[in-house]
Amino acid sequence: MPAPCGQGIGLAAARRFAAEGARLFITGRREDALKEAAATIDGEVTAVRVDSADLADLDRLYATIGEQGLRIDVLWANAGGGSFATLDQVTEQHFDEIFGTNVRGTLFTVQKALPLLNDGASVILTGSTAATVGTEAFGVYGASKAAIRSFARTWANELKGRGIRVNTISPGPIDTPGITGLAAGDEEAVELKRTLAGTVPLGRMGRPDEVADVGVFLASGHSSFVTGIEMFVDGGANQV
Repeated sequence: MPAPCGQGIGLAAARRFAAEGARLFITGRREDALKEAAATIDGEVTAVRVDSADLADLDRLYATIGEQGLRIDVLWANAGGGSFATLDQVTEQHFDEIFGTNVRGTLFTVQKALPLLNDGASVILTGSTAATVGTEAFGVYGASKAAIRSFARTWANELKGRGIRVNTISPGPIDTPGITGLAAGDEEAVELKRTLAGTVPLGRMGRPDEVADVGVFLASGHSSFVTGIEMFVDGGANQV
């Protein structure tokens, strides 16, 4: 199972799948963080430094898998990121960085995996509730995640002949280092988390392992009749 991993949801997913006995290939852009992540995973794991927006890196990843005579049962395209900018503040760099990783990276991560995907495989895409709520100053990120939702619908149709299921997990406020990174400092991070928790009917932010558990479900035979969906893991924030 290849999955972008370094921290937060990606790392939680890798640990959860390892616990299920999966052979893992994990990816990330930062070599140091990737090695640290791999060292915390109890199982058979290979770490490959990959920038998902770099097609040569993706080619190298899948060559590494293919050269070992392996194929892919589960592909989780999780790489992503974002930052705040209102419409009047958006720059080319802001747009290109977010769409490069979130949209271009996801597209080519899945496309280049096709020759190695087993028939009946499960493809999981990481979306976001930001795609539907219109959060102020988060428009480019939200639009990038709306594209992910659209990809899942289209690819579920395009790959149905091979029995490959494609689904989106859309987390709400999850307590990850990425959330902390959106804040300017520790005090602002605490306030941001308090604000986000206040939007959730369950009264708290989610945990990365709660997203990982849903990923295991979508990867397993328990979801054999589930494809093309968007599964919200948001504590009810977008639902009630």
